[in-house]
Formats: sequence, structure tokens, C-alpha cells
Amino acid sequence: MLRIYQNTYRRTARKAVVYSTKVACCNHSTLCSITSHQRRPQGNGSSNSNGNHQRHEEFLLAGNPARGWQMPPPSRGYGMLVVRILRGALKLRYIVLGGAIGGGVSLSKKYEDWKDGLPDFKWLEDAMPQGERWSQFSRNLIEVGSLVKNAIDVAKDDLKAKTTVAALGITSDESRKKYEKLQSQVETLQTEIMNVQIKYQKELEKMEKENRELRQQYLILKTNKKTTAKKIKKSLIDMYSEVLDELSGYDTGYTMADHLPRVVVVGDQSSGKTSVLESIAKARIFPRGSGEMMTRAPVKVTLAEGPYHVAQFRDSDREYDLTKESDLQDLRRDVEYRMKASVRGGKTVSNEVIAMTVKGPGLQRMVLVDLPGIISTMTVDMASDTKDSIHQMTKHYMSNPNAIILCIQDGSVDAERSNVTDLVMQCDPLGRRTIFVLTKVDLAEELADPDRIRKILSGKLFPMKALGYYAVVTGRGRKDDSIDAIRQYEEDFFKNSKLFHRRGVIMPHQVTSRNLSLAVSDRFWKMVRETIEQQADAFKATRFNLETEWKNNFPRLRESGRDELFDKAKGEILDEVVTLSQISAKKWDDALNTKLWEKLSNYVFETIYLPAAQSGSQNSFNTMVDIKLRQWAEQALPAKSVEAGWEALQMEFISLMERSKKTQDHDGIFDQLKAAVVDEAIRRHSWEDKAIDMLRVIQLNTLEDRFVHDKQEWDSAVKFLETSVNAKLVQTEETLGQMFGPGQLRRFTHWQYLTQDQQKRRSVKNELDKILKNDTKHLPTLTHDELTTVRKNLQRDNVDVDTDYIRQTWFPVYRKHFLQQALQRAKDCRKAYYLYTQQGAECEISCSDVVLFWRIQQVIKITGNALRQQVINREARRLDKEIKAVLDEFSDDEEKKGYLLTGKRVLLAEELIKVRQIQEKLEEFINSLNQEK
Repeated sequence: MLRIYQNTYRRTARKAVVYSTKVACCNHSTLCSITSHQRRPQGNGSSNSNGNHQRHEEFLLAGNPARGWQMPPPSRGYGMLVVRILRGALKLRYIVLGGAIGGGVSLSKKYEDWKDGLPDFKWLEDAMPQGERWSQFSRNLIEVGSLVKNAIDVAKDDLKAKTTVAALGITSDESRKKYEKLQSQVETLQTEIMNVQIKYQKELEKMEKENRELRQQYLILKTNKKTTAKKIKKSLIDMYSEVLDELSGYDTGYTMADHLPRVVVVGDQSSGKTSVLESIAKARIFPRGSGEMMTRAPVKVTLAEGPYHVAQFRDSDREYDLTKESDLQDLRRDVEYRMKASVRGGKTVSNEVIAMTVKGPGLQRMVLVDLPGIISTMTVDMASDTKDSIHQMTKHYMSNPNAIILCIQDGSVDAERSNVTDLVMQCDPLGRRTIFVLTKVDLAEELADPDRIRKILSGKLFPMKALGYYAVVTGRGRKDDSIDAIRQYEEDFFKNSKLFHRRGVIMPHQVTSRNLSLAVSDRFWKMVRETIEQQADAFKATRFNLETEWKNNFPRLRESGRDELFDKAKGEILDEVVTLSQISAKKWDDALNTKLWEKLSNYVFETIYLPAAQSGSQNSFNTMVDIKLRQWAEQALPAKSVEAGWEALQMEFISLMERSKKTQDHDGIFDQLKAAVVDEAIRRHSWEDKAIDMLRVIQLNTLEDRFVHDKQEWDSAVKFLETSVNAKLVQTEETLGQMFGPGQLRRFTHWQYLTQDQQKRRSVKNELDKILKNDTKHLPTLTHDELTTVRKNLQRDNVDVDTDYIRQTWFPVYRKHFLQQALQRAKDCRKAYYLYTQQGAECEISCSDVVLFWRIQQVIKITGNALRQQVINREARRLDKEIKAVLDEFSDDEEKKGYLLTGKRVLLAEELIKVRQIQEKLEEFINSLNQEK
């Protein structure tokens, strides 16, 4: 290609030289001869032709060397100069032309290569709208632009005329009329500007809607086109909201200076602040009340742009569709429920933050916090500290030097009755972060003086200063009005209001909730960009201090938070439950038999054995025992057995937990949690109901057997009887020791004395011992004659007691006498087994009590064996489920975990982990913010 350009250039240059020499020949014959020489035919070869041309050109420019150099005449010099100029111009033109052609070809080739490398976008043709739709859209934009331009031109002309009249100072009637005419034109112009702005906003909303529909179609087609799903990247506002959520959990007690920006919505109660927030969010998301306090806790609302208008709580997965009235009702009900649930301990307001996110098309990205309204008077149903709590909460949020204060003032009431302006002025006296909003201006138009409205919105009525002043209408006082209806009412009001146009009180940009939303969002992000780096540095310093403190106090431990510690304790507890199944059968039998006899012994002695043994004959003893045992087995015995089995299971499990404390790797930080989990699981756990019916059948069948089968069982029964009687005898002697006082030796060695009552008891006992000595087989009760005899004998010794006093003393004395006889019978029966097998019930030695205790022993063994099988096969697993359920409940209860897992180690680790999380989220947010810039 380059050679073609060079040849073309050379041929053109030669033609230019020939043409120049022809011009010169008209005046000089010498040049004509040269020209003739130039025009002589050349050889056929292209190389000769080119060489001859080149040599001829050198001859023309340098002269003939054979003749020597000669000064050319003036006319010839002029011709040569023209030739040189033409040559340079033609050379430059063709160089440019050749470069342009070459560059165009190269650019065309690169464009084709780039086009081939692009993906196939033909599938977008179905998603994009038709040409007519785009044409209509373009015409709408052109029409809006023309209207705005015309309005601005008219405004400039009228303003110029008004300024000219004012500058001239004309006072004549004609000039005054012209001035009034101009004033009227200005008012008309303001109305037109407002109409144009409203129309522009409607067109913009229409375009946003169309854009949203196109975006949805694009996303659907794109999702269908792609085979792999990608992770959705979080938006900036979502990341920033997560940082604030972490901070709200970290600083629940207002102990840390959190200086991250957010928009704080403050105002007097029923001033319309919640309605302003709803208008910004474009949804009625809060519960409504008739003059009563509805906002009882801070509500953090994160606004973000999204394809669908939805809301979601931070701690919930449910999304509420804000375009459906049913979901809106559910959302308002849930907000009200959360507010009431956050108020505890008889309080009226709470510091607990309710966090939610609202996404939708056209929403401005920001974070707002709606606070309870300022009150001046408390009602009887409020807590005594309600007013102070609201003031303290409001001051805390506004004292953040980076918080944007959205001060809401009710326009329908006297400005002097406002309480919020004084608080705002205290926290932001220069008004560098305050935006003032006047609500209910539709009511103010009827009630207020226009001059007062003008002063309020120009910042001249209140001493409070602000960045901007806005007027909004938040509804007509109807609970059922939708946001669209409220916004339409607001636009119609500002379009037709006499107060805001004919008198020129405010500028158009100071009205409507939309302009307010844009202004607040712009200021919010400006504040975020200015302060976020400083806040991140503050958390870095806090993290360094906490890490240093941890290394100094716990150098060998890793910083584990409550959740991690709880998971570790959970594993240890569940391991101990598994260990229950590894306990040997013999150990279970011993534990269950011991617990069964502990539960049953008192009933056996007091209800069965003693009444039967004191009946007077062996036949009566056996009959009474059979009746009592059957009644017991049918009614109380199965339930008591289950109770004993459950207590044995509990005892063994607690014993395992106690033994784990003695290991070297035991961590005492879990002890309180483990004890609480075990106690709660045991309290909830109950034995299976069908176990009682099964035990009842087994126990009835066992008690039907009345014959001891071998000598080993007989000896075991005798031993069981002796052990049981000895245990009761020890208890009886302890009772007698308390009743009669210490013996003579103990009184002498321990310097103790008998009380007057103990002396009386000893006197009564001496008389009762005489009765038992005379009749060793005395019945368990005293006759009337015996009581009278004892009283009279005591009266001779000057001891006056009544019959009840004597009976009370008789009961333990006779109990000891009877138990001693029972022990003696047991010794006699130890060697009477073979006599018993031969003579049975008619045996000379009365061993019915041995048979009774053998039957009791057999019931205990059979019951213990059944309970052991139930524990191993069923109850241990059921206890494991109960413990897991309790652990799951405790894991979701942060308050309980905080109570059970506490101490400096836990608190320091929790704070360090939380600060790390906040710092990491801040750094992630800062990186994304810098990328967006």
C-alpha cells in the first residue's frame, strides 16, 4: 500500500514540474528548449524512464554541469520558486491523504476485529422496546426540555424588567402599574415553574417505571442466558446499614461514642415525623394511633433502590410486598409487636433498636432513625421516667457530630409550643447538620399568618439555624390513604395553594417530599464520605488496645466469644450424655435398687410391716400383708418406682458431670452453663407413661410369689431385714436422744444439762419401761388403765403430765422395743430355712417378716432390672433430646447466654470480636465507596 502511495506521488510531482516548465517557456527560450528536451520520448523500460525523469529534474534544479554554473535570470528564479512551492504543497497533501487512507483502513480492520470479539447481543432485540416507544419517549423529553427552557427565559426577562424598574426608582402611577403587572407575571411564572417541575417529576417517575420494566426483562433474559449463578454484590447502603447494625449490638448501653452518620428524625409527638419517613420510603409501614404514643423504640430504616418495593426486618427472612395491602398490614402489626416486646420492666420506651430495610424503585439511599416523639406532659399509664428517657435518647442520637438532624415541626400548631427546636438548637447551635421540615402546611394555610410561614421557612422565626427549610404535606388525616394518594394530594396542594405562590413565600425546590428526600440523601452521602475514614481509624485504635489487653491477661488462650464457648460447652454436655450408655449394668442395678428402697422403705415399714407385725398373730400378719401389698402394687408402687428410676438417672448424670470437673483439661467457665442446662432438661423430662403400666404387671406377678426358693435367697432376705431394721432403729434412737437428752456420760464430758421437758420425758419413760418389761409382747397402744396408772405414779413424784404427753413419749419407746424384738427374730430365723421349707406357715419360729422382706426384695430387683432396660434403651436417648432442645433454646437466647457465660475473659473476647467485625465491615465499605468514586 505504501509503495502505491509513493508511485502516485512521484507521477503527480513529475506532472507538476512539466506544467511549471511550460509556464516558464513562455518568457525564456532556454527553458523552452529544456522543456522540449524533457518531452522527448524515453525508453520503454520503467526503470529508464524513472531514472531519466529523476536526472532531468536534477538538471532543472541544479543547472547543466557541462556548461558550468550560470546565474539564472530573474524571471527564471520566479518560476523555480513557484515550482518548489507547488512541490512542497503537493507532497504535504499527498502525505496527509495517504496517512488518512492508511489510518482509515487500519481503523476499519481493528473495528472488525473488536466487533468479532464481542458477545452475541442479538437476544437483546427481543427485550428492547419497539422504535415507536423510543420515539414517544424522545418526544416527551424534548417537550419537557422546551417547557423548562421557555419558563427559564420568561423568568429571566421578567426578573430583568423588575430589576430595571426598581433600579430607576420610578414612583409615578404608570410605573407603579407596570411594577404590579411585573409582580403578577412573576407570580404567574412561579406557578408555571411549579407546574413544569411537577410535570417533570411525573415524567421522571414514568421513565423510572419504564426503566424498571426494561431492567426486569433484561435480568430475566440474562438469568436464562447464563448457566452459572453469580454471587450478588451488596450495595453501598446495605453494607453501611450492616455496619450500623453491628454498632447497635455493640453499643446497646450508649457507652461508646458512635460517630457514624445517619439521619435522625426528631419532632414533637404527633408532629408528623413518622408520616414524613413513610413519604420518603413511599409506603405506610408504621402503625397508626389516635394521638397516643406509637413509636416506643428507635426504628432504623435503611432505604435502598431495588426493582421491587419490599421491606424486611434485619433478623427475619420474610419479605413484605409493599404493593399489597395484606403485607402492609402484617408489617405494621409486626412493627407494633416488636415495639411492645422491646419495652420491659414497666417502662414506656426502650433503647432497643428495631432495624428494617425498605427497597424499591426510585428510593433515595440513606439510613434514617425514627425516634419517639418529644412529650411535655405524661399520662397516668406512662412510666415516671418516660419524659426523661425520651429526652436522653433524643440527645444521644443528635449529639453524634456526624448525624443529620431532620427536625419536624407541626405547621398546624403555634410555633411557640414546639419542644424539639430547643433540643435541636442545643445539639447543633450553628445548624450545620440540621434540615428543618414544616409539616401539615395544608392546615397551616387556613390557620397561620403567611408572614409567620415565610419567617419559619426562611429561618427567621426560630433562633435555631438549619441547612435547609422544607414544607411538605403528609396526608389529609385519613388512615386508609395510600402513599400515591397522599403524594397526589401534596402536588395538587402546592400547585393551587394561594399561600405558596401568589404571595411568593418559598421557592419551588423547598416543597414536596420528593425534593426533601433528594436533599437529605445528598447531605447524608456527603457526610458519609467526609467522616468514614476518621471513624475507621478510631476503631483501629480501639482494636489495638483490646488486643494488647487480651495478650497481657490471657496469653495462652484464643479469644473465643460466647457463641464459640457455648458450642464447646454443648459438645461436652452431649458427650456426657453418651457416657450414660457406657455405665455397666451392675452399677445401674445398684443405683436403681438403692434409690428404690430409699423411696419405698418408709411406706413398707409404716404402712405394711409395723401394722401387720403388731396385729398379734401370724395369720393376721400374712392376711394384712397380702392385702396391703396388692393395693400398693395397683396404685402407688409403679409411680414411685418410675420416680425412683428418674432420680437415679439424674443422680448418675450429675455424677458424671461432677467427675468431668476433676480432669486436667476442665474449663470452669462452662460450669454454670452446664448446671443450668442439666437442671432445665431434668425438669422437663418425664418417664414414658406406658412404663407405669408395664411395671404394674411385673410387680403384681412378683408379689404373688410367697415362697422363698433357696437358702441363698433366704439369707439375703434375712440380711435385708436386719439392715432395714437397724436403719430404722438408728433413726428411732436419734429421736429418743432428742426427746430425752444426752446420757450421763455425755453430760459429764460435754458439760451439758437436761431441760425441764427432757426431765419429764425421762420420768415418763421410766414408767413406760416398767410396762414393757412386764409384757414384752405388749400391743402398740396403751390402755386407759395403763395411762391412768402412769399419771398417778408420776404425780407421786411431783410430775404432772396429761395423757397425750404420755402417748407421744410411748410411740418412740415402743418403736425401739419392737425393732429390737424384730432384730432378735431375724437372728433366730437365720438358721430356720429348712424348718421353714418343711413346716411352711405353721413353723414354730415366726419368720413371716423375713418372707415379707424377701417379697419386697424380689419386687425391687425385678423393678430395678426393668428400669435399667428402660434407661439404656429409651430414657437416655429421650434425655439426650431434651438436652439438645434446651441447648438450642439457650443458643437463641442472648440474654441467658450472657448470664450463664460471663466473666472478664468472656466480656473482653466479645468486645474484641465485635470491634474486629465492625472494623472489617468499615474497611469493606470504604473500599467499595472509593471504587464508586
